[in-house]
Amino acid sequence: MSDELSALAREIALEVGALQRERFHDERTIDTKSTPIDLVTDVDHASERIIVERIAAARPDDGILTEETGLARTSSSGVCWIIDPLDGTTNYAHRMPHFAVSIGVEVDGVREVGVIYDPIRQELFSAQRGKGGSVNGRPLRVSRATQLDQALLATGFAYDRQRAAENVEFFTRFLGRARAVRRAGSAALDLAYVAAGRFDGFWEMHLHAWDVAAGYLMVEEAGGRVSDFDGGPAPSSGERCVASNGALHGILLAVLA
Repeated sequence: MSDELSALAREIALEVGALQRERFHDERTIDTKSTPIDLVTDVDHASERIIVERIAAARPDDGILTEETGLARTSSSGVCWIIDPLDGTTNYAHRMPHFAVSIGVEVDGVREVGVIYDPIRQELFSAQRGKGGSVNGRPLRVSRATQLDQALLATGFAYDRQRAAENVEFFTRFLGRARAVRRAGSAALDLAYVAAGRFDGFWEMHLHAWDVAAGYLMVEEAGGRVSDFDGGPAPSSGERCVASNGALHGILLAVLA
C-alpha cells in the first residue's frame, strides 16, 4: 500500500507546488490566526482545498489532518494524511523563496510515507518506511559530522512571542558551540535538509503534527535519528523535538539538557 500512497502524495505535492510557484509574485490576501505574527494566505487555503479534494476523491475512507482545517476527515481505513499545505507561510507572504508542501501518511498510527516539495527549487523529497528516501531520485543520506564545531544546525521559533523566547537560550548555547545555526522559517525543509545531509541537526520546541509528520520519517530513512529533548520517542505533536545525523544526537541532547 505504501507505494500507492507515496505515488499519490508526490503527485499532489507537485500539483500544489506548481500553484504556489505560479502565484508566488501575485498580490495576495494575508490574515492572522493565533497571534498577529501567525499568518495565513489565500494560497494556503487554496493549496489545502486542492489537497483535501484530491485525497477525498482518490481515497474516500482515509482520514485527513491539515493545518488550516484541523481534522478535515476521519478515517475508517486506518490511513491518515497529515498535511501542511504551505510550510513557511511567513516567507511566502513576504515573497521569500523558501517554503514547502509537506505530506505525511500514517497507517494504523505508524509513519509510512513522507513527501516534502520545495516549489521554487523544484526539489521533491520523499521517503517510505523501510525503503529509504530520495530527493529528485537521488538517495537521501545524513551527514557524517561527529563534532559540534563541524555542524551546521537549524531551528525555529514559535509564533507566540513568549513561547519563542523560550528557545533563545538554546539558540545562544548552540551559537557558541556549533559551526553555525540557521533559522530559515520552514521546519519541514529543515528536516528534509537533515535527511539530505545539508544540516547536521535540528531542534525546535512548539511545532505541530503537520510540521513533522513527513520530515521525521525522512530523517530516519536517511540514517538519522529523531527524538524528544530527553532522548525518548519523537513526539508526533512536534513539541520539543530533535533531529540529527545520529552521530551528533547525544551531543545535541546534552546541550538541550
